[in-house]
Amino acid sequence: MSEEVKPIIRAEQIAQLAQDELWDVVVIGGGATGAGIAVDAASRGLKTLLLEAQDFSAGTSSRSTKLIHGGVRYMKNPRDWGLVREALKERRILIQNAPHLVHSKPFILPCYKKWEREYYTVGLGIYSAMTFGGYGIGRTSSLSREETISRLPGVKTEGLMGGVQFYDGQFDDARLNVALVRTAVQHGALALNYFPVTGIERRGGWIQSLTACDKETGREYRIRTKMIFNAAGAWVDPIRRMVDPDASTLVRVSRGSHILLDKSFMPGETGMLIPKTRDGRVLFAIPWHDMLLVGTTDVEQREADFDPKVSEEEIAFMIETAQGYLAKPIQRSDVKAAFAGLRPLFNPQATGSAGSTAKVSREHAVIPEYGNMITVTGGKWTAYRKMAEHAMLVATLRHLIAPRLCVTKTLPILNDTRWDPAALEVEAEKSDAADERVVEYARYCRDYEMARSAEDVLFRRLRLGEMNEARTAALMPKVAAVFASEEAAPEAASDEAQVDEAPAS
Repeated sequence: MSEEVKPIIRAEQIAQLAQDELWDVVVIGGGATGAGIAVDAASRGLKTLLLEAQDFSAGTSSRSTKLIHGGVRYMKNPRDWGLVREALKERRILIQNAPHLVHSKPFILPCYKKWEREYYTVGLGIYSAMTFGGYGIGRTSSLSREETISRLPGVKTEGLMGGVQFYDGQFDDARLNVALVRTAVQHGALALNYFPVTGIERRGGWIQSLTACDKETGREYRIRTKMIFNAAGAWVDPIRRMVDPDASTLVRVSRGSHILLDKSFMPGETGMLIPKTRDGRVLFAIPWHDMLLVGTTDVEQREADFDPKVSEEEIAFMIETAQGYLAKPIQRSDVKAAFAGLRPLFNPQATGSAGSTAKVSREHAVIPEYGNMITVTGGKWTAYRKMAEHAMLVATLRHLIAPRLCVTKTLPILNDTRWDPAALEVEAEKSDAADERVVEYARYCRDYEMARSAEDVLFRRLRLGEMNEARTAALMPKVAAVFASEEAAPEAASDEAQVDEAPAS
């Protein structure tokens, strides 16, 4: 049964913001890190405001490889094993707290060289063994050639000697991000998207207030706060330079790209790990939403673009690499969609340095600065909850917030079951038969999930934008009409009646 939720009416939120209240916590950035901090702060009873310049998760947190994992590629360096171990614990916690969005997934690493299977069985066995203490989700096992072919249909059989099966977590990143924001709101937080911070006022070594602008009206608001969490991801440095124009560079930005193929290339439900690529990463081919997701790349990007694009060189690289492990030939025309995201990599000595971003650790950093600002950067989706807990601990130790217990380790993440967006998008990707239900769902997203545009619905509340470019383009004007025809959100009572009658897709 769905948890009781109410429409989130933007006008009411802005009216509350305009009351010039003093906030305990203002979080800048509505991606995984910022949403996680907002949930932690609000669930402790702190008066919390979350501000996002775009839509929630639009910058980076909707553009991942859709994995909740420890990071098998970090097993190469024992110095990173602590990071892996922590992420594997968080993987299990997230599966428990959001089983509607996160689940375990079997993966197979196919082996084509002598002793390769034995080598990777040991390595992945150690990876799985790091989950001791009740955090495991599946055992590693060595597979014969026949078992590999049976469990991984579509794998290239020529020269195949066997495989290694292990387990990791899979999730829907944008929908988890939106669920986290809604969870924060349920615990009393105020959350506004399309509300960029435009200035920060600091006097006497202490931040007094910040200014934020409503993109939809152009009106600016002065917001008083006891402290700020800067969780703007790849854009933390521009926020810091609002306080100090000469602030150093904390973040190095890496672009990771993905392509979507028809599921016929790998028709089973088991994912595939390709252990070595020429850019020093691993590559995944993962069944996702009835399609095949292939990624990711690692390309340094000098500027943090709000909408990074996948290069043709990256697409060719992913096709070429995957083709070495798949039986069915892949053509450029088989790519139904492509998307890219930016990874904020904490690397304070990065300015002017050489070397690949693939070698930079995904360890996070919590940096107190400017009196009452805490910048949180680096890290990965899997560790968002731990990052938030760490940031709140630092704020407590610096007496910026009152000492209160963290409850997020066992806090359920909102599960609204009135719609099944995953089923709806799979149907909508195949044909236009579900277009009317997509439009109906868009109305729901507008009133309950803070969607403000057709892009918000088709790229983040649904995932069609990452699944099929042609179907997304066809649906865009139909969904846009939902927002063009509404000057203001409907009253809560009439909307609740409408949604209760809406069929689950």
